[in-house]
Amino acid sequence: PARHFDTSTTEPISFFLSGLEELLAWQPDSNDDFNVSAVPLAKRQPPLHSKRPRTLVCHDMRGGYLEDRFIQGSATRNPYVFYHWRYIDIFVYFSHHTVTIPPVCWTNAAHRNGVPVLGTFITEWTNGEKLCEAFLAGGAEAYRAVSEQLARIAQHYRFDGWLVNIENVLSAAAVGNLPLFLRHLTAQVHSAVPGGLVIWYDSVLQNGALRWQNELSEENRVFFDACDGLFTNYNWKEEHLERTRRLAGPRHTDIYVGVDVFARGDVIGGGFDTDKSLRLIRQHSLSAAIFAPGWVYEHLGEENFLHNENKFWSSLAEYLPTHSICTLPLATSFSLGMGTSRFLAGKEEEAGPWYDLSAQEIQPLYPEREGRLSTSCCLQDAWCGGSSLRVEGTIPPGEERVAIRLFSLQMPAPPKLFLTLLYKLEGPHPDEFAVALELTTWDSGTCYEDNVTSLPEPNGRHHPRFLPAPPPGLAKLLAACSRGSHGWTSRCYELDLQDCSLRDLSLLVSCHQPSPQETPFTCLLGEVRVLDAASVAASPPQVQSVTASQLWWQ
Repeated sequence: PARHFDTSTTEPISFFLSGLEELLAWQPDSNDDFNVSAVPLAKRQPPLHSKRPRTLVCHDMRGGYLEDRFIQGSATRNPYVFYHWRYIDIFVYFSHHTVTIPPVCWTNAAHRNGVPVLGTFITEWTNGEKLCEAFLAGGAEAYRAVSEQLARIAQHYRFDGWLVNIENVLSAAAVGNLPLFLRHLTAQVHSAVPGGLVIWYDSVLQNGALRWQNELSEENRVFFDACDGLFTNYNWKEEHLERTRRLAGPRHTDIYVGVDVFARGDVIGGGFDTDKSLRLIRQHSLSAAIFAPGWVYEHLGEENFLHNENKFWSSLAEYLPTHSICTLPLATSFSLGMGTSRFLAGKEEEAGPWYDLSAQEIQPLYPEREGRLSTSCCLQDAWCGGSSLRVEGTIPPGEERVAIRLFSLQMPAPPKLFLTLLYKLEGPHPDEFAVALELTTWDSGTCYEDNVTSLPEPNGRHHPRFLPAPPPGLAKLLAACSRGSHGWTSRCYELDLQDCSLRDLSLLVSCHQPSPQETPFTCLLGEVRVLDAASVAASPPQVQSVTASQLWWQ
């Protein structure tokens, strides 16, 4: 069927639904299997319901369902990717189709990094008016059928809820039922999807008029009260934020103040001035909704996208509280889910562009310190996948080493850890440097609430013990330890800990001879793993009942 498969190549594709009839007629289908997310939502700290202000990203690009619709990837050159997951809380996939089901590759990439994904339910213009009249102006049965279908769709494809955007005028009968529909949808989504969310976009008012408020007001509050959050329109000024903060009361972090990166209309900030909007939003302790950050790709061009993307997000980093990983194992080769080649064990296996966000790995923090440190993606060389992580920086005059924070962690430390590292030093004098990992911890006696924004300073720095050969029983899993190749150096470490919590994982670059000048370095990271020794020793579960279907040999 054309909905599930590309008509020219027969490849499986992600799709949307148009109109009320298609929504109500939808039911699970055996052709759906490709579209169901295979990656459960990873746990992270602090959890979404903590009381610190959040960051939502709303992805709207050229109508949606571009190369990202190809579920098994495509040979796209310079595709759009998003990888600053540590800095955001919620990802919305937006398009102007009635029911936007997020392409499964986005759900997989977001979930792997602990971020929930919402689809969009939108009605607009005169067609939207008719559609709303059809399901809202009648009895409860009609709107309940719609909310039940939306909840079933999210549950079936394993994404996390909906942004609801009613951008047309409503009759008195329809607007009277709208809060009831929202309440029912929210309850249905909560019961069908663990941690599910429904967010309302600031559009129609309680009298049915279409008038964007750019704030929470008495006119739209009834919709906010019926669901998990309000995404405001973009043309606000500081007095809107002040009124919103007062009216929202204890639910102020459920207000996502809209920031259009394209800066359309009368807005504060946008583009590389988006930090101005965020500064004001955070001063009022509100959450932020960053709309169309694909501006970086669409406006500044595809060629230099990765450089501009890092510049854009690092300009906002001060206002984006980051998230910690709270489960082991942690293993990543930093792949962005794209590349100009494919690498395996440091060797180029296949040249040519590829794009598949489902293959994106766990992403680190991307620390930037003007002139002293930058972290970026290197497409020219990798250990595994399409890219490695390039860390460039300087060791200050007279100093021996510099630590680059890759991951924030928040979990009780197991008694014994194994860590592995694959790296490659670039530059004229790689022999002058040593590279290792550093773990910081704090004592378990240090309690923290799940809503704190700053964690206590670490009170333990550990430099794991280098293992020249992996311990017996682990040799197969840690084979890479003994086998760097194609210029990659491999290291294996162990660390024994007691009664403490893990805090940060950093890369340590040191020079053998401290210099009176600053010493520049460039290091590529190919893979990092942090493993709980106890679970590594246990034998992995056996895979059973493997089936293969829908094969097409070419």
